[in-house]
Amino acid sequence: MKIGIVGLGLMGGSFALDIKIPYPKSVIYGLDMSKENLNKALELGLIDHQLEYSKISEMDLVLVGVPVNYLLEILPKILDRVGQKTLVIDLGSTKEAICSLLENHSKRSNYLAAHPMAGTEFSGPSAAQKGLYIGKTNIICEFEKTDNKLGKFALEIFEGLKMKTIYMDSKSHDVHVAYVSHLSHVSSFMLGKTVIEKEKNEDNIFDLAGSGFESTVRLAKSNPKTWTPIFLQNKTNLAAAIEEYVSNLNLLKELILNENDDKLSEILNNTNRIKEILNNKTKNGK
Repeated sequence: MKIGIVGLGLMGGSFALDIKIPYPKSVIYGLDMSKENLNKALELGLIDHQLEYSKISEMDLVLVGVPVNYLLEILPKILDRVGQKTLVIDLGSTKEAICSLLENHSKRSNYLAAHPMAGTEFSGPSAAQKGLYIGKTNIICEFEKTDNKLGKFALEIFEGLKMKTIYMDSKSHDVHVAYVSHLSHVSSFMLGKTVIEKEKNEDNIFDLAGSGFESTVRLAKSNPKTWTPIFLQNKTNLAAAIEEYVSNLNLLKELILNENDDKLSEILNNTNRIKEILNNKTKNGK
């Protein structure tokens, strides 16, 4: 199988590693806007060859893992060049804008909108890691608009990676990820911002920060070039999520100031249910 990967960062590079597990004889071609990233991917053995735009039609699969603002520019150009049997999958964290853009493209049936719920706070080819996709949840949007044979081909790939596939329309996808993914990054970035602005002495941050602080601000290490366009592209849903989050923070502040022990304990105990939800997910292998 010939696989083309456009975008050789964490997601594209890790896919190159993981796809070799179910498809060890795959030949992987890569393309990146950064010549440095392309050379690094070749050096690390993530890809076998450089991908030329003129050769896209020869690929069985083209995986696109670039920031969502570039997806709007690049995906139509890729679809213009694909062969009849080429499957194009994007990995973007937002879906409504790109699905809307491609709705009337002449080769829309060659495209599958996917969002693997996988990743780390690191970026670039050096951040690629084997096993990133294995066993993760994968959201597919508008599956019915993908060619039947190509859709089956995509599911075979995801099954080979032992991924759990769920289906959503693109609008619902963007609403849900605003809460369970994008808001987490907002919270992490803003906690880091608050501490940096308050603690002018960086040694205090280093010396006093416990594991709780470190784990909470982990996502603030994420690449701003990735997350700025995600926030902007999903601005309406994310703004609503932030409003609800701020409302809960204000409630918590008032309970603390008023020393409302009972209500504060009730909220914390109720929120503790998140442990059960996440533990059940782990036990069920979801």
